[in-house]
Amino acid sequence: MIIQNIRNFSIIAHIDHGKSTLADRLLELTHTVSTREMREQYLDLMDLEQERGITIKMQPVRMLWHLIEPEGSSESERPDGPERSEGQGFILNLIDTPGHVDFSYEVSRSLAAVEGAILLVDGTKGVQAQTLAHLHTAQKQGLVIIPAINKIDLANARPEEIEHELKELLGGETEIFKISAKDGTNIDKLLEAVISKVPQPNPGLGKYGRALIFDSSYDSYKGVVAYVRVFDGSFKTGDQVKFIAAEKNAELMEVGYFKPQLVVQKELAAGEIGYIATGLKDPALVRVGDTILGNFQFSIFNFQKLALLGYKEPSPVVFASLFPKEGDEFTRLKDALLKLKLSDAALTFELDSQEVLGRGFRCGFLGSLHMEIVLERLQREYNIALITTTPSVSYEIILKKNNQIQTIFSAADLPESDRYTEIREPWVVLTVLAPSKYIGGILELLASRRGLSQDTKYISDSRVEIVYKIPLAEIIVDFHDKLKSASSGFASLSYEFLELKKGDLVKLDILVAGEKVEALSRIVPQDKVHDEGKRMVGKLKELLPRQWFEVTLQAAIGGKIIARENIAALKKDVTGYLYGGDITRKMKLREKQKKGKKKMKARGRVSIPNSVFFELLKR
Repeated sequence: MIIQNIRNFSIIAHIDHGKSTLADRLLELTHTVSTREMREQYLDLMDLEQERGITIKMQPVRMLWHLIEPEGSSESERPDGPERSEGQGFILNLIDTPGHVDFSYEVSRSLAAVEGAILLVDGTKGVQAQTLAHLHTAQKQGLVIIPAINKIDLANARPEEIEHELKELLGGETEIFKISAKDGTNIDKLLEAVISKVPQPNPGLGKYGRALIFDSSYDSYKGVVAYVRVFDGSFKTGDQVKFIAAEKNAELMEVGYFKPQLVVQKELAAGEIGYIATGLKDPALVRVGDTILGNFQFSIFNFQKLALLGYKEPSPVVFASLFPKEGDEFTRLKDALLKLKLSDAALTFELDSQEVLGRGFRCGFLGSLHMEIVLERLQREYNIALITTTPSVSYEIILKKNNQIQTIFSAADLPESDRYTEIREPWVVLTVLAPSKYIGGILELLASRRGLSQDTKYISDSRVEIVYKIPLAEIIVDFHDKLKSASSGFASLSYEFLELKKGDLVKLDILVAGEKVEALSRIVPQDKVHDEGKRMVGKLKELLPRQWFEVTLQAAIGGKIIARENIAALKKDVTGYLYGGDITRKMKLREKQKKGKKKMKARGRVSIPNSVFFELLKR
């Protein structure tokens, strides 16, 4: 297959706008998947994706399409693009991407490997926050954008109004396709537009084989399997290659492409998207964004000069520590995190240890949904029972002793207030798109989260774009749910890191049965600390199971208690088996029980269920 007949493209859109359904129709139209094998969300291979109905992992697939020109069509009637003969075959490499804000890094990785993107917009909802975010990412990469309005088959679709929105966004001369991914309406025209509008890959003119790693997975026999886009040269089974960033050499075990299952072929040439089985057993050696170099000479002094430009590395914004419930599972947890990181480059982790919980890892995530997905994958795919600390953001403090800047990832790391002069917290620029009739409730929610208004503008007669500066800690856990409630489910959001800003913040400690639980400590604004302390002990009282002794719950700043609740002890009827007799006998038994509970309260320890840590943050 010549490079002129290759098209590499992605589908980008807001969550639930129909990316996976459109991918299904493309697979059917190109006969990549037989009717017997076809199912909904075919490219969503993980059980979690099918259960939740969302795409979590990008998924590449190769399709073959023979473009047949209509009989009697003249050259002038054909779409602009490279010359084509009747029946000419094309290789179409599609990468289906997620839409949720927490998985934007997956989109950035896929766009580094393609030349074009289908921008899909729901015909009932219109342009949403992640539509804009993904569009801006694609435009920065210089990709050709093919806009399409989906779900035109629905009764409440408003394609003309949304077409006006898109033309305002992209320019009035842009051709916009109106499709139904569910019914297959106009999918063939959209596919032909991909062929005619998306440019062919630039021919690889380099002296060496060069491929960009945009994803990877682990196979017990093949080792680390790198998902690559080849930019120069070619790669064959048995080739000696070098991983530039990892400074590691390897011999390729196998090369091939995705259908979406792995299909072996003799070589991967310039312009193609496929996989390379490295044979390496250490996942840390194959890094997403690294360049694989083939046909190289050991005399090259500086390999770094040959590295391809990768994509923007994701920066974790939510941090939590994970500990195995069984101490001897620490090594299993480490191996599981290493293998998980292969398919999830945004996951970061480092060693952590706490006196009560033992050895574990402090992990970084891109949001609360990303954290939930990682925890569930660890439990499902690797069968590891975990204890998780309260999620938090990272902070910077300036130490009083030497003015040194120190980064902390949890309240447990924050020293006493007399040891630092300043604490800084991360702020983001938050963009919310919503129907204008909900603007009052949304502005009230933003104000309650310490938000500062930046801009409010109407993108149509009925839709408004709200831009706020807001502390990241205020939006990482339950903000998305609250926003959906305030807008009856119609609002959408995206955010970008802005700066670290000085804050009037203090450490709030939680004591359970007189014992400080570091995993429950939080950094909160000074003016909200009393309300937050009352809320946390009140919620703990609801969440913690009752014990055989009375449990005291306290919120404290330093040594000062600011809120308190008691969980009453479970009681056993110690006199139930008695009948008749002197009342003093019953009194003796009850007194004995009272002394026993007093001893238990002095010695007893409370085991906090794993689910409590996350529930406690929800307001």
